[in-house]
Amino acid sequence: MCSLNSDDAASLGIQDGEIIELYNPRGHVLASARVTDTVMPGVVQLPTGAWYDPVDPTALRPLCRHGNPNVLTLDIGTSSLTQGCSGQITVVQVRKYAGELTPVQAFIPPQS
Repeated sequence: MCSLNSDDAASLGIQDGEIIELYNPRGHVLASARVTDTVMPGVVQLPTGAWYDPVDPTALRPLCRHGNPNVLTLDIGTSSLTQGCSGQITVVQVRKYAGELTPVQAFIPPQS
């Protein structure tokens, strides 16, 4: 679930609970919209926790149907001493999702 400001949602034609797409040059993720005034205008909040579930695992700019924000952020460690994750802040665009919704596959074991 992605939280976005009510003024931003209104300007994008997004209603609470609709599926939205967050995207940038690294990839795309889908999430349900949570329209609220607890997030500043121009800011979206997408919590971590969703399993990576790409529609096409070979895509250079993957579309994660389960909403994993790591698709949108840099994959670099905090320093050469430690490889903890760096701050999960990035620039994204937001739009109402107009594509086909496919079932989440993250919890289905691969067939061998």
